[in-house]
Amino acid sequence: MKIVSLLPSATELVCGLGLRDHLVGVSHECDYPPSVVGLPILTSSRIPQGLDSGEIDRLVTDQLKNDEALYDLVMDPLISLEPDLIVTQALCDVCAVSGNDVAKAIHSLSGNPQVVNLEPICLNDVLDTVELLASAAKCVEKGVRYRAELQTRIDAVAKRSVSIAAVEKPRVALLDWLDPLFDGGHWSPEIISLSGGEPCFGAKCEPSQRRTWPQLIAAQPDIIFIALCGFNVDRSMQDVDIFLNSAGFRELSDRNKTKVFLVDGNAYFSRPGPRLVDALEVMAHTLHPEIHSLPEGLPSAIQFNTCLLYTSDAADDS
Repeated sequence: MKIVSLLPSATELVCGLGLRDHLVGVSHECDYPPSVVGLPILTSSRIPQGLDSGEIDRLVTDQLKNDEALYDLVMDPLISLEPDLIVTQALCDVCAVSGNDVAKAIHSLSGNPQVVNLEPICLNDVLDTVELLASAAKCVEKGVRYRAELQTRIDAVAKRSVSIAAVEKPRVALLDWLDPLFDGGHWSPEIISLSGGEPCFGAKCEPSQRRTWPQLIAAQPDIIFIALCGFNVDRSMQDVDIFLNSAGFRELSDRNKTKVFLVDGNAYFSRPGPRLVDALEVMAHTLHPEIHSLPEGLPSAIQFNTCLLYTSDAADDS
């Protein structure tokens, strides 16, 4: 069976099921596991490189408002690959090629390939996609085993968090964009709750929403967890520096002494695939390191010393 994946989370899922050797083409954003780098690229982005976050937001907003595509299928290699199974999504036009574009492209392909749409909006949905894809790829038993492995890790975090008293649960706001502010929706509030936190921003199973500084300040988070959609840590740092030096954050910090942590949102929180379980384990360790140890191979969240930031500012002012 020849499998094509048009989104990163699906690529990670295909490989997690042990089907890497069947994968023949991927999207331009597929970069994990490293073994997929070098496969034929079947999508492209209409968003220019090098834009700042505000410019990206304005461009995306305008294109979606005008019903214009953000991504294109690269048809020539797709046709030549003659895939048997195409894995895509219909959840978010900001994240990948639209389901409608894929449906139109099917008519140009030989062999009538099977198309699987993945649309998870919570952790259990992600687990469901494991078995959905395994069934389509005719490896049902692998899917059952892989789902059980992921569920066991989720359950282990949840079991440890049961011992955390309500008064010890920090109020957590996860942000997946900083200019403008967007909360983390879908699975993010669930991850916070399972980790032993109280989500105070974002709605479970709902898309991320644009927010204002007054809304963030009113939410009174003890912790802000920054996991920027599509950005690794290095790219995120550009926006985090601006965020931490903003008047809005200064007001929030003065009121709540809010702590700020940063992770690689692109790798762990943005993609609704197997690494959301990694995200859960990273979040749990961040909130309660004395209860949740960090599994080997996972990175700790980066904590910013905001007190030092303000001390330096004060010294500069004097």
